[in-house]
Amino acid sequence: MQHILINRQEILKLYRPIKAQAHKGTQGHALVIGGSYGKIGSIILASKASLRSGCGLVTAFIPKCGYTSVQTSFPEAMVITDKMEEYISKIEFDITPNAIAIGMGMGQHEATQKAFWEFLKNNDKPLLIDADGINILSKNKELFDFVPEQAILTPHKKELQRLIGDWNSEEEKIERTAELTESKKWVIVIKGAPTQIISNKAIYTNSTGNQALATAGSGDTLSGIIVGLLAQGYKPEEAAILGVYIHGLTADIGSKSLGYHAFIASDSIENLGKAFLSLDEKL
Repeated sequence: MQHILINRQEILKLYRPIKAQAHKGTQGHALVIGGSYGKIGSIILASKASLRSGCGLVTAFIPKCGYTSVQTSFPEAMVITDKMEEYISKIEFDITPNAIAIGMGMGQHEATQKAFWEFLKNNDKPLLIDADGINILSKNKELFDFVPEQAILTPHKKELQRLIGDWNSEEEKIERTAELTESKKWVIVIKGAPTQIISNKAIYTNSTGNQALATAGSGDTLSGIIVGLLAQGYKPEEAAILGVYIHGLTADIGSKSLGYHAFIASDSIENLGKAFLSLDEKL
C-alpha cells in the first residue's frame, strides 16, 4: 500500500482557485442532512463550513425544531424541514444538489434509521456519511450494499471500531480499514491525530492540525468543508484530502492567537478564509 504525506506541495496539485467569472450557480449546491432535538448545532456548523469552503449554495434538511435556529444563526443557508418536530422521519426534497452530507447530529430513532435506509436506496449524488449515519450503517451492515462507490465516510476512532470491529494494533486497524475501502471502493477518513485517509490502495496522512481541534463540533466542520468541495466538482478522494488539510490548517492559523484551550469549532470556520488565502499565495 502506498503511503503519501498530505503537505502543501501535494495540495497545490489538487487545489483550484475560484474563477473570476464564477457565480453561485457554478460553485455547486450542497445538501446537509441531519440534526435532531438538542443537536441542531451540528448542522449549523457543517452548513456554514460548507459555504465557507467556496460552495455556492447550501441547503440544510432538518427536523422542524431546528428551523428557527438555522435561519437565525446562519441566514445564508436554505432550509427544508421534516414533518416531525424532533427527529428525521422521511427524507424528501425537490432540489437537485451536487453533493450530499448526511448523519451529523441525526440520532438513531427507529424512523430515522428507516428514512436513512430509503435515502440510500434512492440517492444518486456524491455522498459523505458521518456520525450517526456511520453508526446506523454499523448496526445494519446489510446497508453496505446501498452505499455507492466513492462515498466518503468520516469516522472517529469509536465510529470506526463499530464499523470494522476491534483491532489489536495500528497496523491491524489500517489493514482492516483498507480491506473495507478496497471491497466497497469507499473513501474513509479516519479522524485523529494525525487524520488519515484510506482510498484506492493508498494511505494519506495529514500534516496540518493540532490539539486545538480536540473540541466539540470539529468533525461536523470537517464534513461541511469536504461536502462543500465535493459539490464544487472535486473528486471524492480529492475533496477528502483537500478538506482534511484545510481543516487542520484552520487550527494551525487560529491557535496562534487563541491558543489550544479556547479554540472551538466555530473558530475553525472563521479561519477558513485565511487557510484558503494561504493556498492562493505564490500560485
